[in-house]
Amino acid sequence: MTNYKTMNYFKSFSEDIINLRLDDFDQKALELFHYQAQYNQIYSKYLALRKVDPLKIQSVESIPFLPIRFFKDHQVISGNPDQYNKFYSSSGTTGAITSRHYIWSEDFYLQHALNLFELEYGSINNFHVLALLPAYLERPGSSLVSMAQYFIGKSGSEHSDSYLYNHEDLLQKLYLLKESNRNVLLLGVTFALLDLAEGGLEFPKMDNLIIMETGGMKGRRKEMIREEVHAILKPAFQVDVIHSEYGMTELMSQAYSRGFGKYILPPTMKVMIRDVNDPYTLSPKSQGGINVIDLANFHSCAFIETQDLGKFDENGYLEILGRFDHSEVRGCNLMLN
Repeated sequence: MTNYKTMNYFKSFSEDIINLRLDDFDQKALELFHYQAQYNQIYSKYLALRKVDPLKIQSVESIPFLPIRFFKDHQVISGNPDQYNKFYSSSGTTGAITSRHYIWSEDFYLQHALNLFELEYGSINNFHVLALLPAYLERPGSSLVSMAQYFIGKSGSEHSDSYLYNHEDLLQKLYLLKESNRNVLLLGVTFALLDLAEGGLEFPKMDNLIIMETGGMKGRRKEMIREEVHAILKPAFQVDVIHSEYGMTELMSQAYSRGFGKYILPPTMKVMIRDVNDPYTLSPKSQGGINVIDLANFHSCAFIETQDLGKFDENGYLEILGRFDHSEVRGCNLMLN
């Protein structure tokens, strides 16, 4: 497929998923599968090695998922490599090989991320956005930093800003915004929020404050289960719940939790639970390995076998339980088990 036709397909598909209806998801996923089975070289080879005939795949339950580790060693793209000149990279831990997710349009990623946030939380103009992302801000290529900086700009607030280790400045900003008629979103990587909470500072009681952790210890602290993390953060910031964002370098979409680690999936994302002992088989149980269909990955691979463990609760919320024991710790992942 020529670059011209590929770019037209990407633009058309990106427009289709903006107002995607739930009952259209499977149809769009199957359409995208057949496209990527043909035009994504890595995914096509993977299907061939598994002796999968794409023409025989007629349901989303039958779609094979590409192991996420392929993003470490290969350029996982659909179409011509010449049309890709930018990628996001995972943070990883010291010495680890990081993933690279090549993107066709950063503008699409940023606008899509904002659409998903506003779908869950309302207009970004109702927020002051404070981003606490040390380590991520100190290296190039972080999708999380790009998203946070975009939110800061789009908020239209002169108080929105990014912070590294200047905790006193952040504290003073919180006191300044305590009586604001906007909500205050403090978006932070987990280890940084813990460092802030345990730094001996006295934070104001704010009815308009949302603390949102994005996961990630990055080798800075021992891994902790979600309940332990939230038990430290809630009293320190004097909030009843801790919000969370579930995303990763290899995905263009994000899911959000308004508390207790229970995530609402966005319209462009579907999670399917696989058997922990057989990665090729979906599990009849509600708990197991997480396979993600992200329709916003139309330019790369939309069908990702992650190394996360999860389950659906009785109300259909997704809970992230941790990671497979044999997998390495992901920089943007909060270990929960």
